[in-house]
Amino acid sequence: MAATSFDYEQAGELKIGQVGIANLRVRTLDVDKLAAEMRERVARAPKLFERAAVIVDFGALPGTPDVATARGLVEALREAGVLPVALAYGSSENEQLAIALGLPLLAKFRAQYEPSSAAPAASAPAPARAAPEPAPAKAAAPAQRAPSGDPGLVHATPVRSGQQVYAEQRDLTVLATVGAGAEVIADGSIHIYGALRGRALAGAQGFEQARIFCREFHAELVAIAGHYKVLEDMPAAMRGKPVQIWLEKGQLQVAALD
Repeated sequence: MAATSFDYEQAGELKIGQVGIANLRVRTLDVDKLAAEMRERVARAPKLFERAAVIVDFGALPGTPDVATARGLVEALREAGVLPVALAYGSSENEQLAIALGLPLLAKFRAQYEPSSAAPAASAPAPARAAPEPAPAKAAAPAQRAPSGDPGLVHATPVRSGQQVYAEQRDLTVLATVGAGAEVIADGSIHIYGALRGRALAGAQGFEQARIFCREFHAELVAIAGHYKVLEDMPAAMRGKPVQIWLEKGQLQVAALD
């Protein structure tokens, strides 16, 4: 059976952010199609998506869904294998919808999607977070800023399962292995001198020129500026090889390092 193709006709665009959380930006309010897409994602990468926390973002729709439709979507996503935990910040109608659904509202997700002329999300209290939220393919200009000139963060010891290392506004260099279940995040590029078996998220604040380099590629997931691929999506010939990963026209590219 041919694998489902994920392209711009998707009903929902999934972006990867901090460990254990993802943002589902609904582009077509088709509950059955959204549930089918999510079910396929869970089937392809159960270690990453099964029972994963998901924020539902209705900001791309022309209007706020009614309570019955939104509740149907939440239930369908749960049946598909993920756990909707909040709505992304939006209009006052969206806030009322979150109340009706019994879900919290997370303000920071919309702040990184909308241009500066949009309704400001900064006035809402920002939730505490250990790492940045996912950025879209067409992020606002402030979210596209390059990391500062500060020296990069160097992590000399192995990053073990369950650990997370985040280099804010700079590059990250890991001199050892990133184990399965571990996560490394940087606002700039990521350089790994050992094996990458966990997750690597570069350009975490929307910097699309970021790259990921590793000496031995076995990653569960890689992402640049929110665009992600799981290991099953990568060419089998790249596994175990030294590689570099970059973003080109909204698509992740991978190539062997000479």
